[in-house]
Parts: sequence; structure tokens; C-alpha cells
Amino acid sequence: MAFHYSRRKLKVREEEETGELNIVPYLDILMNLIIFMLLSITGLATFGIINVNAPAYGAPTTGMAQEDPDDAPKLTLSVLISKKGHFVSSENAILGEAGTPTIPVKADGMHDFGALNAKMVEIKSAFPKETKVIVGADPDVPYETLTQTLDAIRETQGRERRLLFPDVTLGAI
Repeated sequence: MAFHYSRRKLKVREEEETGELNIVPYLDILMNLIIFMLLSITGLATFGIINVNAPAYGAPTTGMAQEDPDDAPKLTLSVLISKKGHFVSSENAILGEAGTPTIPVKADGMHDFGALNAKMVEIKSAFPKETKVIVGADPDVPYETLTQTLDAIRETQGRERRLLFPDVTLGAI
């Protein structure tokens, strides 16, 4: 009686018994998730470039108004962006005719940021100490229009740049 030794294939069983786990598919998924998260974070970082400040809340008042010796008229400036153009208004007055934009869109349908900047320079010369403005936009206004509006409100255009209204608060319409 001759014994013939044959080699059995226990490869699958040996892996199960030793408890080794093939982690290559898990590493592939992990690497894909890391790349996806890095790319999505860099895309969102561009939204953080616009510097806007939250409204500042003053100390509680005692009910009696305190007057400054150099009590200049207060300006609460608002700029609203719509498809028709820019509506510029102050605390008690709309700067333009009611129902029509202060700075309408140009004939080609584009917003006139140069005219908006000139209007801001005019308002700044009348109220030199004011730095705050509230900006609101219709939901269907493109993001690029909002950023160009903020640029036109904040500083003068051209070689000699000068701050106009750097304290911007984004509001809802």
C-alpha cells in the first residue's frame, strides 16, 4: 500500500482561520473620501473671502436718549439688488423715485456698478463719518452681481482707492 500525499488547497480556509483581513478595498474607499473632502473644502474656501461684519449691538439704554454735542444726522444706508437695478435708500428717504431703482440696469441688462460707486462717493461726501451699509438681494440675483456690488460700495474705483462704507451687513429682503 503506497501512500500518495497530495497537497490540498486550504488557501481560503487558512485565511479564515488566521483572521487576516484584506483591507485594500477599505483603503481605496478611504482615499477617495479624503480626496473628495479636500476638493470640496477648497471650493468652499472661496466663499470666505468676502469680509462682512455682523451688526454690533450697543449697551442697553436706560430709556433716556443721550445726545452727542456734535450730533450729526444719522444715516442708515441700505442697498437692495434686484433684476431692475440697485435701490439705494437711507433711514427716512429713498434716494430716487418710489418704485423705480436709484441706479437702473444698463440697456444691455447689466448692473451699472460705476454709477453705484459714484452714488456711494456722493453719499460719503455728505456723511463722512458713516461706515455702515446694509445690503440685500433678491434670491435670483447672481452671486457675481452681489460681489461686484460689495466692491462698488466699499471703496472708490480707479488708481486712488479710498474707503467708502467698509462695514457691510448682509440682510434678507
